[in-house]
Amino acid sequence: MSSTMNVDGTASDRRGVVEVRSIDYVPKAERHGKVWHQGPFWFTGNFVLTTMVTGFVGPSMGLGVWWSVLAVVLGAAFGTFFMAFHANQGPRLGLPQMIQSRAQFGSRGAILPFAATIFVYCGFNVFNVILATEALRLVLPGGPLFWYPLLVLLAIGIAVVGHDLLHFVQRWLTPILIAVFAVLTIGAIVMHGHAAVHQSGAGWAVFLVQFSAAAGYQISYAVYVSDYSRYLPSNVSSRGVISWTYLGAGGSAIWLMSLGAFLSAALPHPEVIASLRSVGNDILPGFGTFAVLASVPALISVMAVNMYGAMLTGISTIDAYRPVRPTISVRVIGIVLFGALATAVALVIPDAYLGSFNNFVILMLYFLVPWTAVNLIDFYVVRHGRYAITEIFNPRGIYGQWSWRGMLAYAVGFVAMIPFFAISFYTGPVTRWLGGADISFLVGLVVAGGLYWILASGIDTAAEQQAIADSNRMLAQREGG
Repeated sequence: MSSTMNVDGTASDRRGVVEVRSIDYVPKAERHGKVWHQGPFWFTGNFVLTTMVTGFVGPSMGLGVWWSVLAVVLGAAFGTFFMAFHANQGPRLGLPQMIQSRAQFGSRGAILPFAATIFVYCGFNVFNVILATEALRLVLPGGPLFWYPLLVLLAIGIAVVGHDLLHFVQRWLTPILIAVFAVLTIGAIVMHGHAAVHQSGAGWAVFLVQFSAAAGYQISYAVYVSDYSRYLPSNVSSRGVISWTYLGAGGSAIWLMSLGAFLSAALPHPEVIASLRSVGNDILPGFGTFAVLASVPALISVMAVNMYGAMLTGISTIDAYRPVRPTISVRVIGIVLFGALATAVALVIPDAYLGSFNNFVILMLYFLVPWTAVNLIDFYVVRHGRYAITEIFNPRGIYGQWSWRGMLAYAVGFVAMIPFFAISFYTGPVTRWLGGADISFLVGLVVAGGLYWILASGIDTAAEQQAIADSNRMLAQREGG
């Protein structure tokens, strides 16, 4: 049985059912998979009932269905752009998404975006387990105290096995979801089209709220997108990785969010589980219940994806202060702890979670926009995808513990967004002047990305070339050993 070397020089067996790697570099000898796998992975990862709820926002605020769908299409297309370009970082660096942030923020400075990322993972899993439980309780007994832990345990099992099982499950769920929801979508349009288009209100402020919700939802995936592309061979086409990720994630988001907007406009009291069941049963008795139950495996699968990403981010955080050997036991402990946290939060969250979900999506946008701007500018504009991998794991290396450029750009970008915030408990002065329109994401992208670009002009990237060459040579020697 062959073995390879971790970044820290320790040996690890690369064969077996359970994945052995976590935050460490994936050697080229272990790279596998096909670029097109990114398409179904992100299609199913985004084809969950939580995504549909995002489409409820516009009609619930009086926006007409066609304007809501347009806002969804434009917002999802915009937000997916960022996550798709993050996906290309995986095969180039062979690293999980968030640990790459050390190159911009430093090993300890990166903890700020790490904390925001944990918040994102937890929030999504809370809403996912609530929706999955509501779906199952249509036909099965038991309350949250029974279903929440059981569903979380199923997700933990998938996450513990790791990367390849996650890809397998997502890939095989894709055709099932497409078939079921194609019937549901066509039936909904035929049977409820008149009621949906009857609502025709407009307003650019609400339009931007729906746009921001869709964009923020998609940008939230940026925090872990390369976790699931890092095993691809390093020489795969950048265009292929970006395109398949964009098509999968963007296509499913536009479909489900638009369906959510349609149902929200057509039904007097829209609620995701009840709406799907009602519309589906109108098509064929029992089909609505079947469609809702068919959504549960996807919710469990995406919970596993979130646990896996949270584990990587959590280990990265601890490793910044105390070096962590990336063993299987560390992976399992991290996944279990995160699962327990999400279960506890789900048990105490108020029943009226739709309003909480809307706030959560907008908050994700606020916290993640400055990070994605800094990270992408550094990768594509400043360093052109060239990093000293071993130095990312060296707290006294060239990237340091605290990188003031990334931290300052993030902080200034976030502060610049505050006057443009529009959330239930706070509306910024500029947003009030604009009639409630939230354009904070554009401000954050321009300010954080632009400032980092200016500050990064002081980085001597030429001096990094020797460190990069030394790192590549060290990795090659370890892999050959």
